[in-house]
Amino acid sequence: MLQVNPKMLPRLGETEKDLILLRKRAEEEQWLGEIECINLTLLFIRTKQAEPARLTRRTPVALGTPTVPSPNR
Repeated sequence: MLQVNPKMLPRLGETEKDLILLRKRAEEEQWLGEIECINLTLLFIRTKQAEPARLTRRTPVALGTPTVPSPNR
């Protein structure tokens, strides 16, 4: 799946706004296939925008400190 750099999240917002305007025009022009593709793309964008919030809610896992076995002499 596509990984989005957190620095690019504002750009996703701009793309979402542009797609909403394009969908409005597509509805006016009755471009049914185009509307379906735009809706799918908007779904993906909104999923990616929500992802960082979901990832920040994860609880850290304590892995402990690794130990090196002492050599048997």
